[in-house]
Amino acid sequence: MLTERHLEIFVALAEEEHFGAAAQRVGITQPPLSQGLRRLEALLGVRLFDRNRGVALTDEGSLLLPHARRALAALSELREIGAREHADGRRLRLGLAPEVPARLAAAVAAAPVRAGEQTRIGVLTAPTATLLSDVAAGRLDLAVIRHPAVLDGLAAGRVVLFPTWLLSPEDHDGGTPRRLPVAVRPREEAPAAHDLFIDTLASRGRRVETVVVSDERAGLALVAAGQAVLVTADDTLTAEGVERRPATDPALPLRLRVVWDPRRPDAAETADMAQLLVDTLARQAAK
Repeated sequence: MLTERHLEIFVALAEEEHFGAAAQRVGITQPPLSQGLRRLEALLGVRLFDRNRGVALTDEGSLLLPHARRALAALSELREIGAREHADGRRLRLGLAPEVPARLAAAVAAAPVRAGEQTRIGVLTAPTATLLSDVAAGRLDLAVIRHPAVLDGLAAGRVVLFPTWLLSPEDHDGGTPRRLPVAVRPREEAPAAHDLFIDTLASRGRRVETVVVSDERAGLALVAAGQAVLVTADDTLTAEGVERRPATDPALPLRLRVVWDPRRPDAAETADMAQLLVDTLARQAAK
């Protein structure tokens, strides 16, 4: 197998043109240097130096030299990048379901830094189904998802409930939920959570009709236009002509939990970080 050491030996010998000087440069004695060169030539199937003319590069050696230098430079740069990454602290890749209100998302993302962790945060907003897939594939370290959801081997913190509000057009009476469709995100984004939401509405004998929207802004627009109602955990979401009241009949809390992959090598450290996020969710929910 071609290694960085092989390339170091080759470049040192090509530039020093002396076995003793090259060995001293790479920090070994002359016998292992000669052995390393022979292994490199055997791997490549060519002679790199003409021993009959001292230490002179062959044509094949001259062709290899610039490539070897670039490879060593690239490896050196990669180590420097790794050192900078380590110096900057751990990178935390965090996923957030789109139903997480902006204020809550900010509190969760800031929690590690406020706790004194030397952590660089990367945040992705995506549907619960996508977040679960990304955590399982190692593309995310942690994710805040809607509950319930099929975890397929992922670990999860306790479920935290957040109150929600029912937004409806001001001109409609108290029977609005029965007369206007409920704006919802596509079911495939969080099938189990979507079904629980619909089943809870239907449990009071209400006929549940839905209209699919891409996000809560689109849902709010339909509410303002008098064409739908919307249930949201975002206490800042409002518009002219929209009435807000607690969603308590029936209660329709936003259920969130933190998930991570316990099969990863850094699972213990990730679990500690997950608990920090769970505690942050719980504090926010209690406000």
